[in-house]
Amino acid sequence: MDLGLTGKWALVCGASKGLGFGCAQALVREGANVLIVARGVEALNAAAARLLADKARPAATEVVHIAADITTVQGRAAVFAQRRDFDILVTNAGGPPPGDFRNWDRDIWIKALDANMLTPIELIKATVDGMAARGFGRVVNITSNSVKAPIDILGLSNGARTGLTGFVAGVARNPRLAGAGVTINNLLPGSFATDRLMATIRATAEAGGVTFEQSSGTRLKGIPAGRYGTPEEFGAICAFLCSVHAAYINGQNLLADGGTYPGTL
Repeated sequence: MDLGLTGKWALVCGASKGLGFGCAQALVREGANVLIVARGVEALNAAAARLLADKARPAATEVVHIAADITTVQGRAAVFAQRRDFDILVTNAGGPPPGDFRNWDRDIWIKALDANMLTPIELIKATVDGMAARGFGRVVNITSNSVKAPIDILGLSNGARTGLTGFVAGVARNPRLAGAGVTINNLLPGSFATDRLMATIRATAEAGGVTFEQSSGTRLKGIPAGRYGTPEEFGAICAFLCSVHAAYINGQNLLADGGTYPGTL
């Protein structure tokens, strides 16, 4: 299936590894040019090199990378100084740390909101009017399955990401955007085989006095698919949402969790 992305420009955040990299890789393979952003210079350089060396990448496809903290005004300015107009925006930020809400002061909450709610909103604000003017636009926010099934110790993530979800529910249905070919959706990952998940499993194992394998096995029992997802398949879902074929999918929260969420709706 031709996704109709050849020559489009995509801004992919948090793209040096994990799910962000999976999205960038899928878009590049579909012929989209990408500007990838992350804070870690070394990991970002390696990611750009991998994308450029990918044999499935059409030869004319461009890969640009900028090491910046996209959650800051300066970081966003650096990105938009490199390129102003994008057809595709994929927002992505690592989740805030777990813990007891009693220990979180205002500064901790603001940091979580900046990364997981306010930065995506700023990026959407900076790009969607241009998308509408050109008659095509796709925004995919990588959030979390905890938006659908909140987890007690992830209160910072629950709060910030749910705030973004509420914002998207309104703005995605703005006729000036939706009627001009711009869609905004949230992609909610469950357990994917990323460095972050492996670190979480390792920490859980150490806290519980069990092995990594035992901790991982316990987590897998809660996933009907019986396995973790891969960044590649997550990227493929993202690329489809960005495609011309997904023009009638808008303002939605799509779970990719191997069937973990038990609800009907």
